[in-house]
Amino acid sequence: MTELAPPPRPEEIPGVLFASGRRVVRTHPLATDALAAAVLLALSTVWLAGSGFASPRTIVVQTALIAAIAARRIWPSAVFLLTSAIGLGQWLLGFPLMGDAALLVALYTVAAHQSRLRALLAAGLLEAGAVMAAVKWEPAGTPERSLLFLTATVVAALFTGLTVASGSRYLAWMDERARRLEIERDQQAEIAAAAERTRIARELHDIVSHSLSVVITLADAAAIVSRADPGQGAEAMTEVSEAGRRALADMRAMLGVLRTDPSPSGLAGPSGLAPQPGMAELGALVEQVRATGLAAEVAVEGPSFPLGAAAELTVYRIVQEALTNALRHAEARRALVTITYDNPEVRVRVADDGPAPGQPTGSGQGGAPGHGLDGMRERVALHDGTLSAGPAAGGGWLVEAMLRTPALRPGRVPA
Repeated sequence: MTELAPPPRPEEIPGVLFASGRRVVRTHPLATDALAAAVLLALSTVWLAGSGFASPRTIVVQTALIAAIAARRIWPSAVFLLTSAIGLGQWLLGFPLMGDAALLVALYTVAAHQSRLRALLAAGLLEAGAVMAAVKWEPAGTPERSLLFLTATVVAALFTGLTVASGSRYLAWMDERARRLEIERDQQAEIAAAAERTRIARELHDIVSHSLSVVITLADAAAIVSRADPGQGAEAMTEVSEAGRRALADMRAMLGVLRTDPSPSGLAGPSGLAPQPGMAELGALVEQVRATGLAAEVAVEGPSFPLGAAAELTVYRIVQEALTNALRHAEARRALVTITYDNPEVRVRVADDGPAPGQPTGSGQGGAPGHGLDGMRERVALHDGTLSAGPAAGGGWLVEAMLRTPALRPGRVPA
């Protein structure tokens, strides 16, 4: 159900009325200008009735003079020229009118809606008429005071129109700026969403690729040994089940960041998410790989130091991807993971004794590696590091990576 907007507070009512009035004036220019012309005509008629110039001729001239401004915002320049021509005819006929205020309205409209050059030309033309009126009718008592008074009205109309035009240009600039900022905001949101999708895709690749490789290897082994030793086959299938459950838990934790449901604590956002893996989980990862029959070992060299959560996750994913490739793309029997701490750098080396990816293997699981190496390179690049992967000199496949921790950035330590 659509909620109704709350009523404005008493102090907001004048602003609301002003905004509503401006909206009506902009959306119905002809109607509002016709109404303004009718009000000015009524006032001018009352003045004319009390003056000594009332006659059918003056009524026609005044009505024509004021009626023209009803279309002032549709044809600003044309209306100004028409009222100027009627004013000249009035001057030739020799009678003043209160309706001459329509000339000031026409000048204001030209200044507000036309170029400054046209506004200045119109003001100059109207000033010439002011000189003629001051000399002929002396509305302020003397020609000098009359000229000063009429000139002041011309200047006031001109600068009021120019001020309104400047304000309109400023508002148009603000609207354009707000539109551009909105576009930039949407673009930044799209870029952030694309980066997040890339990050999630990389995490899912690491999780699914490794877990499925373990599951496939264990399932193949179970199918082979179950004929000769059903007990060992059942044990292998139990390992398959455990690997699948771990993969499912990792995926739930990974995809949980996309949830927006309130957590049990009442706060919006993901709830019950497991922390990202790090150095402490390397042992469990190697044990999981070792259960597939690949003799994997972990060796740590040098005194350890805190790497930070991001760097630890990167090391974990590099080892995970390298061991996954050893399972999927090679007939490796052994794999050695070496973590070397050399503050403020940490080096990761994963070597196996299988053929290089792409070389024929007997298992039928060979083939060129997918996007895992690209993902590892992206992760390492975030830590100002390097990564190399390729055949080892003595045979097998070798992955080497070097990461620099944030402690290096304030003052670089030579390698």
